[in-house]
Order: sequence, then structure tokens, then C-alpha cells
Amino acid sequence: MIYTVTLNPSIDFIVKVENFQLGELNRSAEEMKQPGGKGINVSRVLSRLGKRSVATGFIGGFTGDYIEKSLKQEDITSRFVHVKEDTRINIKLKTEKETEINGLGPNVSEDQLNQLKQIISELQANDYLVLAGSVPKTLTSDIYVQLMEIGEQRGAKIVIDTSGEPFVQAVEKNPFLIKPNHHELGELFSTEINTIDEAIPLAQQLLDKRVENIIVSFAAKGALFMNKDHCVHGSVPKGEVVNSVGAGDTVVATFLAYLEDTNDRLKAFQYAIAAGSATAFSKGFCTQELIEKLVKEVELTPKKRG
Repeated sequence: MIYTVTLNPSIDFIVKVENFQLGELNRSAEEMKQPGGKGINVSRVLSRLGKRSVATGFIGGFTGDYIEKSLKQEDITSRFVHVKEDTRINIKLKTEKETEINGLGPNVSEDQLNQLKQIISELQANDYLVLAGSVPKTLTSDIYVQLMEIGEQRGAKIVIDTSGEPFVQAVEKNPFLIKPNHHELGELFSTEINTIDEAIPLAQQLLDKRVENIIVSFAAKGALFMNKDHCVHGSVPKGEVVNSVGAGDTVVATFLAYLEDTNDRLKAFQYAIAAGSATAFSKGFCTQELIEKLVKEVELTPKKRG
């Protein structure tokens, strides 16, 4: 089973405004509301790929109720810990320049954190534990490390998709998979990364720390996949980017789904790139039909480790 943890979920309110004017009354041309947060996105994509998962984390208030009901409609099992304050609303403004305003999120008590830890302690050997997204302001930056340790004790495989100090600490704990973009990888090493070749030696340093699999995304330049056996660049299909929200989460979900089906990490990587592009080219998440179409355009090229 795949468990996804979203510590700071949201309702994503996606608004398209033509000719946005700061300080003036603007009217939306299109709008969409959906449950958000990186772990939740992973569960939603897994469901589209026919895979079961359990979504957990913290939710509260009328916004939290909306998330639970929405996931139930998509036949996704959820086991959230309920908090007193409302789950946040994130605004994704689509105009001449795409702009995001993310809410703060609710407070989480020690008792509520312990409830989440109890859920994690029920994982079984070879389950996947996906820890993704930002950390609420009332939790310490080592919260992912705490959850990783519980998952590892149960024999689960840990997937990390976050940034900042929680990411810095988590990569020291031997995760099964990490998926930074090139900016996040650069921040980890206090440098700037612009090319696949620049990322390879840094990714290798993480492998040397016993990170098992690494996917580094480069937007239109494709992605890098590395583990002890492979160092491969994957190209991205051609298409118009309609919505970048959730594309990275789609990569994580699809990699796990195809790895579970085929036990072939290169094939899982190839399909993950196709699925991430399928989401970026769509108003919602990817479809299986579009993934199968786009995967034919994804070329895998072996790279030297340097």
C-alpha cells in the first residue's frame, strides 16, 4: 500500500483573469477549486492510474471537510487527523504572469502529531510512505525525519518531495526516492544548477549518502534519473503548458505506480516524465490515454557520471 502524508493540505483555488490590473476590480474568466497539497496530489494521480493509496495528514474546518468529501468522490481512502483551525486556501492566479498566494495553514498540537505518528506506525513491510510538501509553522523542521524513522522501523520505503531545511535533514536518512527540481537540488548544495551535467555530480553525492533513487526535474529540459545502476536523461514531449500545478507530484505517483507493476525503474521513469507532461498539458491531472500517447516521445539517454 502507498501512504501519502500531506502535513499542510489546501484547497487550491485556480483563477484565470484576463488583463489583471493591480488595485482594480478584476473578474475571473475561469475558475476551479480542488483539494491540494503535494501528498494529496500523489494520491489523486495514483487513483487515475488505478492504484489504491491512503491519504493522511492534518485537516480542519469547512475546508478540510471539502477535501475529505472530494477524495471520497474519487474513491481515495483518507485517514486525516482533524485539527481545530481551518485548512488553508491557496490561490493560483493565472494571468500574464502566473502568481501564487499560499495560506499559512492551521496550528498542530502535540496530541494531533502523535495521532499521525500512530497511523504511520501501522505501515507494513514494503509499503511506500510518501512525505511531500511544506511543514506547518507549528511543527519543527525535523518532522519528516521523525516520520521517516517510524516508517523505516516498519520496513516501509520512504519517498521525500519537499524543500528547505526539512529536505536537508531528510536526505541524510536514506530515503528510497527523492524528487527535487534543479533549483531545490542547487539550494541543497548552495549553488546554481542550469544543466543536466551540472546536476550529475551533486546527485551522485546524495547516492553516496545512501539515497536510493533520485529524479531531478528541469522543466522543458527534461529530467535526470540516477541510482547505483543508472544515470539517464529523459526528454520531455512537445506540447503547450496549460497548468503546471501538480506536474511534479504526477511524476512521483507515476514512478511508484509503474515500478510496482513492472519492477523496471527506467520504464517507471519514462512513464513518469510522460505523465508529468500530460498533467502540464491539461487543465486537470493526466489521463492514461494521454500518458500512453506522450510516452512514445520520451527518449532516455545514458549520461556519464563524470
